[in-house]
Amino acid sequence: MNSFTGAPNKQKSILGIGNALIDVLINITDDSVLQKFGLQKGSMTLVDAVLSDEIKKETKINTRIIQTGGSAANTIHGIAKLGGSCGYIGKISDDEFGNFYVEDFRNNKINTHFFYSETGTGHATALISTDSERTFGTYLGAAMELTAEEMIPDIFRNYGILHIEGYLVQNHSLIESAMKTAKENGLLVAIDMASFNIVEANIDFLNRIIREYVDIVFANEEEALALTGKTPEEALNEIASMCDIAVVKLGAQGSLIKTGDRILKIEAIKVKSIDTTGAGDIYAAGFLYALAENLDLEVAGKIGSLLAGNVVEVMGAKIPEETWTTLLPEIELLKR
Repeated sequence: MNSFTGAPNKQKSILGIGNALIDVLINITDDSVLQKFGLQKGSMTLVDAVLSDEIKKETKINTRIIQTGGSAANTIHGIAKLGGSCGYIGKISDDEFGNFYVEDFRNNKINTHFFYSETGTGHATALISTDSERTFGTYLGAAMELTAEEMIPDIFRNYGILHIEGYLVQNHSLIESAMKTAKENGLLVAIDMASFNIVEANIDFLNRIIREYVDIVFANEEEALALTGKTPEEALNEIASMCDIAVVKLGAQGSLIKTGDRILKIEAIKVKSIDTTGAGDIYAAGFLYALAENLDLEVAGKIGSLLAGNVVEVMGAKIPEETWTTLLPEIELLKR
């Protein structure tokens, strides 16, 4: 599996589905705030509106930025910046955060399939430690109300790949409905494991749906361990036995890719890490964009690695516009 079938336009178009969230990114000077609110460092923990507000009040004097987020949304955003054809499914509210979301996606020429709720648009508070590790306290809001019944075939028909964020696996019926509808309409299915604690809580379900529906799996070292109980190299082999392409991301040590009997080691670029938020998401953007362009897996890994290295040098999950100006010519050279 490294090629597409169907119409050329469909081949190159990637559809993401995930929790449509606004990211509130906050630098913290020590990790005591994590202990105070019972947040495991490096994890994603679901919080209610009250606790989300308490976290923000506790860190009100800290530096922060606000941008559109959600794992799959970050990936789709990156694909759009690369010039790829893409779309996104999510649920928001007709409120200030929701309007900000719509405007950002419209400005980036992303096809949107938004559903609306009376519940407020969700937001993820990312607490960024001094070692650049990020810990999320996520209030899903409207995002958690996306339903299996909304996964209608018409949404999927003009796309070649469906990319799903692992955070959705807590809604088993939704994620299985999306995957099933995608496969029935000829799409490849990719999933990013998203967070080790989410994997641990849904391990049996994940093992089943990967084998039944998934073509491409992205996991970082901790997520791969949670899924298989094995070291990165051993985990790569096990995941690759469940799907067509397995990718294990190793941070500063690069990434491992396996399909069939072929194994690739992709080096990370040398960077000064400030914030790891979105590194895995933007890696997936580069990788999936390359696959949609029918490029070799090694090129896909190198583009993913280049993007991930550039996003960790800034705060937040978005590569700055001025950086894209220099990156795009580099990517064109990699594609040759």
